[in-house]
Amino acid sequence: MSFQVTLQPSSLGFPADADETILEAALKAGLLLPYSCRDGACGVCKSKVLAGEVDLGHYVESTLTEADRDAGMALLCCARPLSDLVVEVRQVGRAGDIPVKKLPCRVQKLTRAADDVIVLELKLPASEKFQFIAGQYIDFLLADGKRRSFSIASAPAVDDHLELHIRHVPGGLFTTQVFEKLKEKDILRFEGPLGSFRLQEDSTRPVVLLAGGTGFAPIKSIVENAIATAQNGRPPRPMTLYWGSRNVAGLYQLDLARNWEARLPGFRFVPVISDSTDDTSWSGRTGLAHAALMADLPDLSGHEVYACGSPAMIDAARADLIRHCGLPAEAFFADAFSFSNDTKAA
Repeated sequence: MSFQVTLQPSSLGFPADADETILEAALKAGLLLPYSCRDGACGVCKSKVLAGEVDLGHYVESTLTEADRDAGMALLCCARPLSDLVVEVRQVGRAGDIPVKKLPCRVQKLTRAADDVIVLELKLPASEKFQFIAGQYIDFLLADGKRRSFSIASAPAVDDHLELHIRHVPGGLFTTQVFEKLKEKDILRFEGPLGSFRLQEDSTRPVVLLAGGTGFAPIKSIVENAIATAQNGRPPRPMTLYWGSRNVAGLYQLDLARNWEARLPGFRFVPVISDSTDDTSWSGRTGLAHAALMADLPDLSGHEVYACGSPAMIDAARADLIRHCGLPAEAFFADAFSFSNDTKAA
């Protein structure tokens, strides 16, 4: 049985079968809704059902709480229609012409950037052109049929290899394999590009980038794409990056980010660590990254914020920036990384 889904306030609509999720149906119809993990864990696709009934599906309880359910919220990557629906989704785009592909790749280089972070470079097939938009991610296709998702850290202009930042998740089967067994020239398979996280190219608002830990990966892709675009003659938008970590070691490409200030006009970088007791030599900002952002930019009514990190960080930043800094809800864009199930680790 098929139902009609209408999105508000855009009034865009699409059909959805009872056996497919709302997100799957939207993507099939060429509409790009906010999403990330597709596993009910990150909360990026959380939306309000204004009319109609849904089967909420399987999801992480902490992501869709009882209060969320009482308020009519659903996770579009899990929810299936039981009737015609009206759903509030303020960020809707059109899927571009970039095809999603399944490709082999070869491990080109593994670099230990921190005790728990590996920078992985993957050589792409010379016979296949792989296109993506800065901010998107890929899924590794594992032998048991499972997937592991990681954001692309390299810029789209780099067309011969992909760079990923992989944090070791204790007990995570795939990340443990990367840290303990993976070696150069090993062959992996992936599907991509995936995800809706990207810079809104039709906007002229100043950009604020907010990253936690390896949430730096898609931000790196966005910034380096902006550098390449500026070098081709397109004036860049003002851009400020707040990158937070528990300690200095967690800012594993600190020098690279600092160098962007000289390479991209209008770019500013603010590193923040939350536990300054680990490094008494640290003279920079301390505390939460989004708190430093609020202190520096108390009025965000004319900005856009792009946040990448854990679901808890994303939720706290969204709530505080909208409530205290006047950020329009539709100007907050996020990609949340869920580590508990080793499913989206960016």
